[in-house]
Amino acid sequence: MRKTVYFIMVMGAMLIAGCGGNEKTEGVDVDLINNPKSAEGYDNEAKLPVLTFDEDLHDFGRLSAGENISYSFHFRNSGAADLIISGCSATCGCTVASYPKERIAPGGDGYITVTFNSTGKSGQQYQEVTVLSNAQPARSKLKITAQVGY
Repeated sequence: MRKTVYFIMVMGAMLIAGCGGNEKTEGVDVDLINNPKSAEGYDNEAKLPVLTFDEDLHDFGRLSAGENISYSFHFRNSGAADLIISGCSATCGCTVASYPKERIAPGGDGYITVTFNSTGKSGQQYQEVTVLSNAQPARSKLKITAQVGY
């Protein structure tokens, strides 16, 4: 019992000593929290990448069940800073996307390849791939459709 009380007292003292009086509110670098695209203080002069696709929808047409088919969406960086694509996520496990991992300079271009696996699918299919990047806007959508089985 005595050890338990002693332990609680030591833990309480450590908690008070660890939390008390060390808060630092001065010296915060405003640049770390200043978002040039925030609602307040919008900066029209901010140099940002812009992810521009030639098209954002592709129709594979009619497919047989079990087909694995791909399409490459062409894009370019029409902004004023390097574009970094950080990831792509699909609405279904039947759809995957591959994307360039390197920086795309302003005026540069590339491809995001979307692969659809029609195994176990039938009828009209509609899938979306969300592209995450440092562009403005940060999320872009690519869409594919297919008619599986006829």
